[in-house]
Amino acid sequence: MKTHHHMTIAGCERDLPICPLNDKLCIAGFVIFGDCELTIACASELLKRAPAFDYIITAESKGIPLAYEMARQCGAKKWLLARKGAKLYMKDVFSVEVRSITTDHVQRLYLDGEDAKLMKGKKILIVDDVISTGESLRALEELVEKAGGEICGRMAILAEGDAQAREDLVYLEKLPLFDNEGNALA
Repeated sequence: MKTHHHMTIAGCERDLPICPLNDKLCIAGFVIFGDCELTIACASELLKRAPAFDYIITAESKGIPLAYEMARQCGAKKWLLARKGAKLYMKDVFSVEVRSITTDHVQRLYLDGEDAKLMKGKKILIVDDVISTGESLRALEELVEKAGGEICGRMAILAEGDAQAREDLVYLEKLPLFDNEGNALA
């Protein structure tokens, strides 16, 4: 069985571990946590393709380093985060349901009311590390719309499965799905 998938992303070569999703399907694990070189390179490449925006938003947690680095590189003073749990310091919180391909249960994403006020009438760029089923993206879109923001773009480092055919998504590379032997599916 093949255990890793080799790919080049924003000029960086990486071997992604192939992880079983169920008895028939595997995915390649892509984690940018701790990989400064890859995060910086991906942020730079995505910013070259980004539309004009006022704020970047991502979902907790794997999009955090990407959103931070994109904001840092373009000189933004603030970026926004949809949390997986409401925190004590958050006020006027609202939330939406999300079911991600990498999570075995339904979750919620929460947005702080102060962040929602910042989004009202502004151009919001949604970013994430990998888009697959589009469920996390849908939840972020719902939060932005509830806050009165205008979605100006959707970006990801990698598009997996059906997300590769989305015309509203800008991404750097295609990430294949794999069979239970680790072979890439067409």
